[in-house]
Amino acid sequence: MALPENGAPWPPPQWAPYYAEMRLDDAWYSGDRTRLTRVYASHPRPSERRRLWGRRVEQRPGRPEHRLHVPLAGDIASTSADLLFADMPSIKVEDTATQDRLDQLLDEGRVQQILLSGAEQAAALSGVFLRVTWDRELVDRPLLTVCQPDTAIPEFRFGMLRTVSFWRELTGSNEATVWRHIERHESGRIVNALYQGTRDTIGRAVPLTEHPDTADLVDSLDEDGVSITTGIRDLTAAYVPNMMPNRLHRGSPIGRSDYAGVHDLFDALDTTWTSWMRDIRLARARLIVPDGYLRDHGPGNGASFDDDREVWHSLKMPPNEGAPITLNQFEIRVEEHRATAEALMRQAAQAAGYSPQSFGLDGDGQPVTATEVDSKDQRSMVTRKKKAGYVRHPLADMLHVMLQVDAAQFGSRITPARPRVEFGDGVAESEQATATTLDLLNRAGAVSTATKVKILHPEWDDTAVKAEVAAILAETGAAAPDPVGSFPA
Repeated sequence: MALPENGAPWPPPQWAPYYAEMRLDDAWYSGDRTRLTRVYASHPRPSERRRLWGRRVEQRPGRPEHRLHVPLAGDIASTSADLLFADMPSIKVEDTATQDRLDQLLDEGRVQQILLSGAEQAAALSGVFLRVTWDRELVDRPLLTVCQPDTAIPEFRFGMLRTVSFWRELTGSNEATVWRHIERHESGRIVNALYQGTRDTIGRAVPLTEHPDTADLVDSLDEDGVSITTGIRDLTAAYVPNMMPNRLHRGSPIGRSDYAGVHDLFDALDTTWTSWMRDIRLARARLIVPDGYLRDHGPGNGASFDDDREVWHSLKMPPNEGAPITLNQFEIRVEEHRATAEALMRQAAQAAGYSPQSFGLDGDGQPVTATEVDSKDQRSMVTRKKKAGYVRHPLADMLHVMLQVDAAQFGSRITPARPRVEFGDGVAESEQATATTLDLLNRAGAVSTATKVKILHPEWDDTAVKAEVAAILAETGAAAPDPVGSFPA
């Protein structure tokens, strides 16, 4: 798809189902009760409108909202990002000068924070786009950014991203007029266009100077007035699917959200917590008092009971008449609600691809070894490895593009190369477990001193390892020459 034609429906009809699903996932991810209410109350299916957040609740002035939301969806997305990028993956190239420049770009560009943010949003919205761009007035280096999937129109060929158009609504838009900026990434160039339309149509293309948010782009455009030459052949954007395949759209290159098939459990969890809190409200202690204990405030002003009063006079009535002050308090079904909520959270976590242990469930509070953690979090670790496979190649492509743009646009004297991106194991062994492993290997005579040092200190380079090996051999005397071997035969 080229740039949208004037008057075309927007967003494009073929992307409406994807955007509708992302809108629902975004509501759960945000944790905003207003968004949840808006999405479910306007849902086309009546069964969805009868859910907790789709019901019409009469709101009287001063009355609080009693429906409660448990932000489990946000926790799932955050856990996914932490598993992937809490520790930065290893990113290496062969050339030393290129590696030094790459390390500088990664550090100054805060790439780990960008990847953490992108991974969290990808878990919620089925994927994200990585984009390389630059702004000479801002900084003299290329920038790695994250673009949202619900503001992108990609084009794939054989499952590979061919072009993509990012769009955004600009300031000054209202119900009658909507300004949209289209940024289309193609091989070797980036095309910019400005449209003035409505909520449902793209409208007509107008010059970029018609809106202040796009007027600054004019000075960087080529002679054709719409495009910016990147100076490289590769596409300056890449798609990172959260997980494949998309079960609702088989064969689609668009990924699936961690929330796919879990919305019912989210709704049931909120319903459970709302019921639990309702039990607490209804179980508040109530006093039932006879009329004689009420203080009359005069004709038309009613009567009241002062529950802070300490001294009362006896009522003038026979012992068998009237009723005493009665305390009424209902039972709170704590265990039933807690068990239901934990079961729903456990099932939601497993359906999303994670171990309940990753969310603090099924833990007994006792210290555990790294092996036990790895065993209990096995499902989470498998999901992490699968997601790392989807991230590794697009990330390497965009880092390669960053180096190419750095050389083409900023004159860096480097040899751009596609880096190797390798993710670690995800779970670090305890020192006790590592020491036990090394001791067993040493007893079996199956490991050298150099290998033991590398296992204990995997972050050390060869120079540091050799120095440590020499120190160990000197202290233990193992480095001394064999005197028998020097005797003459």
